[in-house]
Amino acid sequence: MNNHFHKVVIVGASRGIGAAVAEHIMPRTTELITVSRSPSSFGTWIKADISHKTGIEAVTNAVENSPLDSLLYMGGTWENQAFTNEYSFEKCSDEDIENVIAVNLLAPIRLVKSLLPALRQANNPKIVFMGSLSGLDNFPTREVANSASKFGLRGVVHALREELRNDRIAVTIINPGNIGTLEVLDDLKQLGQSETSAIPLSDLLSVIDCVLSLSRSTCIKEIQIPAMNSKGA
Repeated sequence: MNNHFHKVVIVGASRGIGAAVAEHIMPRTTELITVSRSPSSFGTWIKADISHKTGIEAVTNAVENSPLDSLLYMGGTWENQAFTNEYSFEKCSDEDIENVIAVNLLAPIRLVKSLLPALRQANNPKIVFMGSLSGLDNFPTREVANSASKFGLRGVVHALREELRNDRIAVTIINPGNIGTLEVLDDLKQLGQSETSAIPLSDLLSVIDCVLSLSRSTCIKEIQIPAMNSKGA
């Protein structure tokens, strides 16, 4: 991809998918702003907990009133012991449930609203959310708060598509299964599962490249990416 970006914000860029996306896009970006609670090794790091108003304000102040090419919301969280046999909805604390909803659903809504003036100034603005297969209809998952937040995020994308139609700001949600980050591959190894149960990280990066490279006349609402050898495929 030869696309060059003037300013990009990546949320959740300290580790996992967010860090990989930041490392991948940084060479093609004049100003990369990475947002997370723990330090990021890429771009200009903004320490912020965006589940709170002060975190949203910190990101908005960093962007300033200047063109923002892309907002990539790669952050997310889930309940304690999620995706393990030890998970129990009944044992989840109210605080745990509220935090999942705040980070995965409320924060993206508030951040987009706050950054709209900057996005409107860009030549080809994009908003990309990292969703999950857990947010799809009838997907076999037990994590209640995480699934609710990912379902909700899909609704956000569909509504923003209509709300921002006249602004021609493309909004996309990518719903993957397990992505082959170092953390996920290590987890699979400990469970005795093959790496083929995860989607290669390079495949996800290619999908993001494709979304960012599209013209302003095109919008992809949703992309589902299950691993070939996993449930949901």
